[in-house]
Amino acid sequence: MILVDMILHLDEYIALFIQNYGALTYFILFFVVFIETGCVVTPFLPGDSLIFAAATFAAAGSLHIGVLVVVFIVAAIAGDSVNYWIGQKLGRQLSRSRFVKKEHIQTTEEFYEKYGGRAVIIARFIPIVRTFAPFVAGIGTMDYPKFMKYNVTGSILWVGIIATIGYVFGNIPLVRDHFSLVTIAIIFISILPAIVTVVVEKRKKK
Repeated sequence: MILVDMILHLDEYIALFIQNYGALTYFILFFVVFIETGCVVTPFLPGDSLIFAAATFAAAGSLHIGVLVVVFIVAAIAGDSVNYWIGQKLGRQLSRSRFVKKEHIQTTEEFYEKYGGRAVIIARFIPIVRTFAPFVAGIGTMDYPKFMKYNVTGSILWVGIIATIGYVFGNIPLVRDHFSLVTIAIIFISILPAIVTVVVEKRKKK
């Protein structure tokens, strides 16, 4: 419930971090995105909504948008790189453990079958799948230089697009006054492609 409250009221928590920690807020934001993309047991952490919310504070002058974008891009690239390494070294053992949901692995593998290497880029915009994409890439046969090409491209596009939307639209009164609803909408829009894919695949199997 604490996590749900934090996700729905990211604006309040980020404001609290800025007030109490100042520039250290960048490190906190870095850590959250790094863990969300770099650890297969934490796909529930906020990604899109966190970038959007932080960018709204940059628009208000509380954070620097340039520093913020660089912090998020580096966190995303580093997180995926660590996750790839975990998949390569420990993937087989972890995929059989109770801490990693088998359906998430299967969904991501089907995602790779459909999109190939581009899945690393596309997965950036889909919660849960983006956490498992580098992990599955590490388990599979994708070589690291090829993975890094998609990793860097996907990270720049993901952070750039979401941060721009937050920076441009986040301080519109209607958005600011209904931030929880906007956060829910962002999460729903993010997972919608995954829901559609699952429904279509199940109908095909039937």
